[in-house]
Amino acid sequence: MQQLKNFINGQYTLPVSNNWIDNYCPANGEVYGQIPNSSKDDVAQACRAAKNAFANWSQTTIEKRSRILLKISELLEKNLQRFAEAESTDNGKPISLAKTVDIPRAASNFRFFGNAITQFASESHESVGFNAINYTLRQPIGVVGCISPWNLPLYLFTWKIAPALAAGNCVVAKPSEVTPMTAYLLGELCNEAGLPKGVLNIVHGLGSTTGQAIVEHPDIKAISFTGGTATGAHIARVAAPMFKKLSLELGGKNPNIIFADCDYDDMLETTLRSSFANQGQICLCGSRIFVEQPIYNQFKTDFVARVKKLNVGHPAEATTDIGALVSKPHLEKVMQYVTIAKEEGGTLLCGGNKVLVKGFENGYYLEPTVIEVPTDECRVNQEEIFGPVVTLMPFTTENEALTMANKVKYGLSATLWTNNLKRTMRMSQQIQAGIVWINTWMLRDLRTPFGGVKSSGVGREGGFEALRFFTEAKNVCIKY
Repeated sequence: MQQLKNFINGQYTLPVSNNWIDNYCPANGEVYGQIPNSSKDDVAQACRAAKNAFANWSQTTIEKRSRILLKISELLEKNLQRFAEAESTDNGKPISLAKTVDIPRAASNFRFFGNAITQFASESHESVGFNAINYTLRQPIGVVGCISPWNLPLYLFTWKIAPALAAGNCVVAKPSEVTPMTAYLLGELCNEAGLPKGVLNIVHGLGSTTGQAIVEHPDIKAISFTGGTATGAHIARVAAPMFKKLSLELGGKNPNIIFADCDYDDMLETTLRSSFANQGQICLCGSRIFVEQPIYNQFKTDFVARVKKLNVGHPAEATTDIGALVSKPHLEKVMQYVTIAKEEGGTLLCGGNKVLVKGFENGYYLEPTVIEVPTDECRVNQEEIFGPVVTLMPFTTENEALTMANKVKYGLSATLWTNNLKRTMRMSQQIQAGIVWINTWMLRDLRTPFGGVKSSGVGREGGFEALRFFTEAKNVCIKY
């Protein structure tokens, strides 16, 4: 039983109120630690530390900030096994995924933005005829709040704090209360890398208390949030009267559109991954699969056969393809959608049942599930399930596929499988999404903008877009 602490002003600190939240291990359903249920007082303490550190950190040379971020990246790689084990235990994902994706990507985030800040440039404009020149300064905002989700804990936590720190801001950050462990461990590495006290502060607790206190605090000038659409809307309502900058990466219900002229084997293998990676708990998973009629029956047969071979097991086992869902309430929510699908006339092609893993019968395991739905307007085809559940439907024309793809309130990502170049160009322009993958999935270049449209959020993360968000533009005009 481990009792985590907040990381404030470079030190691990007990919560002011001495209130605690149990932290559960998804693999066995048991409490294995406690985290602070931080109050407004804890957040205020973190804000004071950040505000005090800002004057020096914002004036630190870009080269020094870069060196510190690169050192954190190096230390994460050095501690890969330790962090991967912690992430797997805390989240329920297979340790193989944590070792090959989550922790390496967290290290890459620090490395990328540590290098990107040295190349970040602004504009200048010569005003011919007026003997003047205008140039743009990109200055750090001050104290910023970063709130990250439970599905990719350290991966998305560092995706926010790395550009914020690189740009010269000080951060008050809250990881998900469901998966706090790797964010907690990160404080050690920041101290070891020489990050000055107060530059990064990590407070744990519930969204309704700790998160709310971060959003409301007047010294926090910007909020970067990844999570549910309803929570994002609440943050926008609270932050709007205070004129805080907002970046909101919210829900998704992503279409996977498969045409008959695709590379079938590559498509089948990738679709298996895009459906069930991380137990389907990735905002970019292709949870709505639309298949052109000529290959629909073949795809259905082949895909279901492959899904049935996926191994659901303990996250620590090397043979595990599908680990545990993150929590008991989330498991129950996902299983409720299977019931809804049946009530709506859907056909359960495979899965839908809780799995009892030997020796860990109280863990949160669910079979990967494929549902053939009668209409694209079914709830399971419209609402974000965020689990190992995908829906399947045929289509006959390009326009039909496009209409179904766009007929949801979300617009985060889409995947298109076709070797027709003209179709690729037409549909990639018309699909309502912030990201469109053609003949691939989850192929990420950290230089590119990341974010969604409609109810999938506002703003963009990644590359210089992130550095622009975490800075304020100031125009300077000089007449000579």
